[in-house]
This record gives sequence, C-alpha cells and structure tokens, in this order.
Amino acid sequence: MTRVWKWNRPVTVREVLEDLQQERSIAYTTVMTVLDNLHQKGWVRREAEGRAYRYEAVSTRAAYSAALMNEAWTQSDNPAAALVAFFGMMSPEQREALRDAVRMVQGPEETPAPQNPTAENATAENAAVENPAAENTAVEMPAVENPAVENPVGENPVGENPAAAGGETGR
Repeated sequence: MTRVWKWNRPVTVREVLEDLQQERSIAYTTVMTVLDNLHQKGWVRREAEGRAYRYEAVSTRAAYSAALMNEAWTQSDNPAAALVAFFGMMSPEQREALRDAVRMVQGPEETPAPQNPTAENATAENAAVENPAAENTAVEMPAVENPAVENPVGENPVGENPAAAGGETGR
C-alpha cells in the first residue's frame, strides 16, 4: 500500500515492481499477487489497461490511519482512559499536531463582537460557510503534561503496542 499511496495515482504492477527492485530483489508475480490480494480485500480498485491492470488506493493513508484509530478507540471499554493513555504516548510534537488538528475541527477562535450589527451577522454567516461543522463540534482534550505519571488504562504500559500482543503485528 505504501507504494500505491506514494504515487497517489493509478499504478501498474510493473511500476511497483521497478520501484521495489531499487531496494531488493522481488518477483513480478509476487507484486502481482499482493496487488490482487489488496484488490480482493477492497483496499485498491483496478481498471484494465490492455493486458494489465492499473491499481488505485480506495482511501488515503490518512483516512486509513484514522479508521484504525477509531476502531481501536471504539473497542475500548473505557474510551476516555484509552485516549488519555494514547495522549501519554505522544511526543510533544505529536501533541502539538493534535492541538492543531482540534483547532481545525473547531474552527476559528471566538472574536469580540463587532460594533456594527450587520457586520456581526455577516461574520457569523462567513464562519458557518468556512467550516459548517464548527457550530456543532466540541472536542475536549485532557491535558497530558507528564505521561509517565500513571497508566490510566492499567493494562498496557506506555509504548507497548496492544495489537502486537501474542505475536500479532496488527496488520
């Protein structure tokens, strides 16, 4: 999938093969089988082009990552504790990226009311047009200053991948 996402356009088995062969030796049939498996699983769509297929990702890498995070979060018996534990695993740069993302979802900060009532209505309408979800979006994030204080979930030490337990890779 990394190679398909990398180009962000429909790719052939030959293109993926040539890219992979820059790093290691791999057979054409191996790449063809993997892309066919991805197609059968619904990760890529394909269109015939002559005797070959062009494969294209069904979703972006970001959408796939978001779906994985959502699935893990919704399967928790205590979603708030799971989020706190997740925030505790984040680096300061990742937490700042999260704050930026929350600001994007929430929309622009509240500003003081303008003096002209007509301008006030226009500003409110513009804000709703720029981010229609902003009115109904309220995301509260717990402050995580010291992630090493305690593990709120109580099951998973910080840094351990729960999907990797029992030899699984999470893929």
